[in-house]
Amino acid sequence: MIYPVQQMFEDLSQKLDGVLKRLRGQGKISDANVAETLREVRRVLLDADVNYKVAKQFVDDVQAKAVGQEVLTSITPGQLIVKIIYDELVKLLGERSASLSFSPMPPSIILVAGLQGSGKTTFCGKLALHLKKQGRSPLLVAADIYRPAAIDQLITLGGEVSVPVFSDRTASAVQIAKNSIEYARKNARDTIIVDTAGRLHVDEVMMKEVEDIKSSVKPHEILFVVDAMTGQDAVNTAKAFNDTLNFDGAVLTKMDGDARGGAAISLRATVGKPIKFLSVGERLDALERFHPDRLASRILGMGDIVSLVEKAQQTFDQQKAAKLEQKLRKAQFTFEDFLDQLQEVKKMGPLSQVMDMIPGMNKLPKDAAVDDKELVRIEAIIQSMTKKERDNPAILNGSRRRRIALGSGNTVQDVNKLIKQFEQMQKMMRSFGKGGAKFKMAQRMRSAF
Repeated sequence: MIYPVQQMFEDLSQKLDGVLKRLRGQGKISDANVAETLREVRRVLLDADVNYKVAKQFVDDVQAKAVGQEVLTSITPGQLIVKIIYDELVKLLGERSASLSFSPMPPSIILVAGLQGSGKTTFCGKLALHLKKQGRSPLLVAADIYRPAAIDQLITLGGEVSVPVFSDRTASAVQIAKNSIEYARKNARDTIIVDTAGRLHVDEVMMKEVEDIKSSVKPHEILFVVDAMTGQDAVNTAKAFNDTLNFDGAVLTKMDGDARGGAAISLRATVGKPIKFLSVGERLDALERFHPDRLASRILGMGDIVSLVEKAQQTFDQQKAAKLEQKLRKAQFTFEDFLDQLQEVKKMGPLSQVMDMIPGMNKLPKDAAVDDKELVRIEAIIQSMTKKERDNPAILNGSRRRRIALGSGNTVQDVNKLIKQFEQMQKMMRSFGKGGAKFKMAQRMRSAF
């Protein structure tokens, strides 16, 4: 199994890890071993479709900081090089997260531009949901008048995220954008998201229209949406749009694809504009703010615990969590509670995205069985139990287990395995409730499932 975002950088991550292993066991970083390692690093970056000028400058910067540095007794040369590469990678990606700009006097206007097929319209829907969660009242504006499906798509997306869509199939794109401002004021919408027309390639007509919209509505934020899977073409397209629009930030879509990831690394350095969002999946909540330090950690296989905690905080029901804590303290954890927790985990998105944030997951074999199918299988088994059986697993005799296996489409062995794992968890819960060795408990719990 390969994980989203990490999937895009999986080859880069594994190759970098292989290169850096060669430095282990050496007592000093010398000119010779640094030069050899960085030649390989440069080759790996070029293979990942990183712009050659960016790759060269990156390697030069790492080399300047690495040569001659003493290795502390507590770290290895490889660890020191990883730290230097991490620091330079963060610097290359933009150092800090860039926020959206909003007007002190609503409505704030966000102009979204990009090529057709880049995921621009879908991003508008995702951004509307993202802003809505932050307490804002967005309005989607369908200014792509050349592709009727784009208007219909935006209306559908607006319905899915419960955000109104302003459209007019008889007006020009410029007039639609202008009229949306008055509509937003009358309907108390504080943020306007304008979805502009895209083309299959950069052309003069498209550039003129989006430039006219910019001049007409004077947006507070201009976002350029680019398909990360297009590699260096993404960087070239970004340059063309930036020359016309002078956009404020970029959005990388299709980060769950299998491209080599060079666009993400090259874009900031070549265009000089920050990446503000990553679209990491098809779900409308699969949008992340771009954090250079977190992406650098993922590329180097260090995971992203901060994002994992934030995602959990956003999705987990705090009242349910409090009730569960009381049950754990009283050793009353049941299959019903377990089912609730599975459903809470599913709210966080595909399991692959969650695993992407855990340090070291890039080192798992590609065929490691960590996916959503396992959660579905467990959920099916539990849902095939009666409420009485969920509350009191001790009554699950042979005939009941056969019925559950048949009802869930699994084998009796699958049911037995789940019940055994659950019983192990219950034992740990009882020990926890008695105030036992919590650290050992936590360690054993990791291996229970």
